Amino acid sequence: MVQADERTRPRIEGAREEEILAATLHLLAQVGYDRLTMDAVATAAKAGKATLYRRWSSKADLVVDAVSRAKACPAPPVVDTGSLRGDLVAMSCGIGGLTDEVPMSVLASLVTALPREPELAEAFHRLFLDPRVAVAVEVFERARERGEIGADVDPHLLATVLPSIVIHRQFILQQDADETFVERVVDEVILPACRR
Repeated sequence: MVQADERTRPRIEGAREEEILAATLHLLAQVGYDRLTMDAVATAAKAGKATLYRRWSSKADLVVDAVSRAKACPAPPVVDTGSLRGDLVAMSCGIGGLTDEVPMSVLASLVTALPREPELAEAFHRLFLDPRVAVAVEVFERARERGEIGADVDPHLLATVLPSIVIHRQFILQQDADETFVERVVDEVILPACRR
C-alpha cells in the first residue's frame, strides 16, 4: 500500500534532475568530495535540501548518481574502428574519455575519498568504474577475435593499463595527458604487450 507521504512527495526528474546533477559535478570539481555538502548543492541548484534528501539518501548516493549519469560526465562510447589502436584512441580521447576534462576533474576530487568511504567506493565501482572497464574489456576481446592480441593475454589486465598511466601522469606527476600522450602509450606500451 502506498503511504500518504509517498503520494504527495514531489519527484525530481528530467531537466530538474539534470540541473541538480550538474550542480553536484560542478561543486565536486571545485571543492572535492570531503568539502561537498548537500546544503551547497541545494544552494547551487536552487533546490531545498529536503528535496535532495527525498531523492538521494546521502551525499555518496547523490555524488555517484551525478558522476554516473550527468550529461557533463558521460561514459566513453563503445567504438569499433576496426583496429585495437583506433578503438583505444577513439575511446580515450573522445567525450567521456581519459582526455575529457570534466570526468577527470571529478575523478581527481573522488580519488582520496574512496578508501575512506566504503559506501561511496562501492557505488562508484558499480555505477561508474565497472561499466567503463567492461567497455575496455570488450574492445580487447574484439581485438582478440581479429587476431590482434595473443590468446594468453589477459584483457582485464590490459584494460587497466592505459587509464592507470594517464591517471598517474595527471594526478601524481601533474602533467598533461593529451591525445598525443595517449597515442604514445598505446603504441609503446599497450600494443607491444598485446603481441607477447
